[in-house]
Amino acid sequence: MMDPRTPVVVGGGQLNRRADPLEPVDLIVEAVRRAADDAGAPSLVERVDSVRIVGMLSWRYRNPGLLVGERLGSSVRHTVYTGAGGSHPQALVNDAAVDIAAGRCDVVVVGGGEAWRTRMSLKKAGERPAWTRQGDGTLEPELRPEVAMRDELEVAAGLDRPAFVYPLFEQAVRIAEGRSTKEHRRLISELWSRFSQVAATNPAAWITDAVSAEEIETPSPSNRMVSWPYTKLMVSNNAVEQGAAVIVCSVEAARRAGVPEDRWVYLRSGAEAADTDQIAARPRLDGSPAIRAAGAAVLGAAGLEIDEVGPVDLYSCFPSAVEIAARELGLPLHDPGRPLTVTGGLTFAGGPWNNYSTHAIATMLNAVREAQQPGLVTANSGYLTKHSLGVYAPSPGAGFRRVVAPPPVGSDQRVEVAAGYDGPATLESWTVRFDRDGCADQVMAALRTPDGARTLARSEDAELVHRLQEHDDEGAAARVGDAVFRLV
Repeated sequence: MMDPRTPVVVGGGQLNRRADPLEPVDLIVEAVRRAADDAGAPSLVERVDSVRIVGMLSWRYRNPGLLVGERLGSSVRHTVYTGAGGSHPQALVNDAAVDIAAGRCDVVVVGGGEAWRTRMSLKKAGERPAWTRQGDGTLEPELRPEVAMRDELEVAAGLDRPAFVYPLFEQAVRIAEGRSTKEHRRLISELWSRFSQVAATNPAAWITDAVSAEEIETPSPSNRMVSWPYTKLMVSNNAVEQGAAVIVCSVEAARRAGVPEDRWVYLRSGAEAADTDQIAARPRLDGSPAIRAAGAAVLGAAGLEIDEVGPVDLYSCFPSAVEIAARELGLPLHDPGRPLTVTGGLTFAGGPWNNYSTHAIATMLNAVREAQQPGLVTANSGYLTKHSLGVYAPSPGAGFRRVVAPPPVGSDQRVEVAAGYDGPATLESWTVRFDRDGCADQVMAALRTPDGARTLARSEDAELVHRLQEHDDEGAAARVGDAVFRLV
């Protein structure tokens, strides 16, 4: 007989709100109701005893989990709220499974929502939304920290946001694969075109029009360059109004609520791992030892090899995140029989800040039910910094296991960081930044010193900015001083 404390994910709900906007907490409430409907047991919303919310940027709530519980009419006795980080949705589901297995709770909601378009529209008009404010006496939730993304050297070099750092990784991937700039841009455009084709079949996607590789690759007024080699159609789309939630409960609670067993999806295993916060200290800019370690750990705990996995959703804020994760996990990048997304990814399905992977998990439930094969979800925070993975399956296997991935061999081989470096160097990787008018205005680079240390630097020299858009100059001699570089 199955252990009645076995955790099962029974329902996932998602919504896009293009008109009649809702505040973020109400997007979550509606997503929870849809998740209960997906489970075939609408009364589940009244049985929720723990609500765990992914950090929101659209509005500041003191304890959004309490509001969700109140609006659902459930007796919530435990809430969690996270800081920033895209790995939180999967980590919260892993946490929920641990707590359910231990008997600390029975029915757990994991969810999030963003009304970013509405918030930005009101801000442009000089207004603030009339959304719920919680008083100073509101009960504090259990908190999860955000992932650090503000290293001084990175900021000094202009690498102060994902839209600049991930292209730096992309260049490193291109160099490692020995491709020309032209070849590589076409390859990632084709990859993203296939993601758009998946979104076109996903009713919960924000953009449901398939886009050709040529359209993705070619800059246009509606597809401006952001940072080499990424156009707008290669980056996460945060201008959305989306909510998503999943319901995790014990087998015992699922039976009490009348959830049909054909709706049950088992979280066989969950795993976490982290790469070095400081990107300049990482052994490689085109790899992630933590994803490799977490992938091996989560599959091992589930009793599976990667070839036994069916549907996959790799965190897809930018192409380099997918390329690196696929290589570390041993997944083919261009297998037409197994796309690397079940949603269409953060560009097309939507990138609601920290909450994308809740949408991925909600979509994965039906993918696993339909394929009757195990599925894999990877979630990522920071600059490929912190990772959380989950294996979802139509059968329990040996039962749920949560593992912390052991450090992979060689992961302690940090590169020495040459902050404040002044002297000769060689160009390792770079990206070129574009303004909103499509003009390139700065190049940002990783460089190696003669003794193998790494530094980061930038340049606004127009000739150099132009050159590094078109030439494959890896290994070129350079001079660095005060976080500025030039080629020599």
